[in-house]
Amino acid sequence: MSLKQQRLEILRREITQISPQAAVENMQSGAALLDVREPGVREQGSPDNALQLSRNFLELVIETSLPDPSQLVMTLCDSGMSSLFAADDLRRLGYTNVVSIEGGFSAWKAAGLPWSAPIALNDEARVRYSRHLQMAEIGESGQVQLLASKVLILGAGGLGSPVALYLAAAGVGTLGIVDNDIVERSNLQRQILHDDAAVGMPKTVSARSRIHGINPGIQVITHAQRLTSENAAAVVSGYDLVIDGSDNLETRYCINDACLQAGLPLIYGAIFRFQGQVSIFNFQTADAGLSACYRCLFKAAENVQPPTCSDAGVLGVLPGVIGTLQATEALKILLKIGEPLAGRLLSYDALEASFKEIRLLPDPACRCRELNAL
Repeated sequence: MSLKQQRLEILRREITQISPQAAVENMQSGAALLDVREPGVREQGSPDNALQLSRNFLELVIETSLPDPSQLVMTLCDSGMSSLFAADDLRRLGYTNVVSIEGGFSAWKAAGLPWSAPIALNDEARVRYSRHLQMAEIGESGQVQLLASKVLILGAGGLGSPVALYLAAAGVGTLGIVDNDIVERSNLQRQILHDDAAVGMPKTVSARSRIHGINPGIQVITHAQRLTSENAAAVVSGYDLVIDGSDNLETRYCINDACLQAGLPLIYGAIFRFQGQVSIFNFQTADAGLSACYRCLFKAAENVQPPTCSDAGVLGVLPGVIGTLQATEALKILLKIGEPLAGRLLSYDALEASFKEIRLLPDPACRCRELNAL
């Protein structure tokens, strides 16, 4: 008997093995199902709601994906052997409640339990997104999730430009662009979606052309209209999240309320001269509930229109910093990784090269809970 076989026999005695049916029952009680097969193997399918982490990357990412070492973790492979070794790896890392699924994915399918095969990336996509595929936090399943995602960008100006370009490059499959303006030469100092040849062209048309120049496989839905309380609900419908790149106070309240009613997170960004802000509003979590909304933070300004970039000017590169941060938060939400900026306001001062963060608590007097319940 080889050393590997000897070790396998020891693990079969030490590690509890459960049936696929028992695994499904445990998941309903909060247990985590960990598919430890390699990405190429998982292309054939994986149990629904399984966390997909290859055994080779467990030590690098397991604490981020499963921060509670006492949580019940069920490992799964193809036949039930590699999952035993993975369970042993988890024990060595400090996880105290680990079991292996007997028979692996083969037994799972034979039992008629729910599973699905991911959308396969073609050769062109594998090359385009190769740097994402190398990251355990994204991988093939994460890239497929991005391709299936739909993000609405309000404004194709200074903030919307880097947001749209980076999300398109990252492979977010559908981008909606809301803007009813035309390209002006004064825009070109900061609005990198557009070029001199686009002056006089509707911003939505120019944006679609530039996005397809970056990634021709992205679907671009244009909304060449001004967002109002009458059309906001229809515009946001069907999207997974909304990114606010507008510079009009009335529009900001309008998109905030529409996102609350639709149950969509809103990624906020604002710029003024040398300063910018980023946060996430209307973000729902199981633990903390609904985060602060735009009205919670700026309730006192409802009847005041602050100065815009047209009034006071703006450093041309500033939208690139803030818009890139907004795009980063969008990817984190879509991929369900990291710590979203909900409940926090991040401020950037370009002259000081400094970032400051303050906590944002929901305003008990705000009507956001009422709007979210509609």
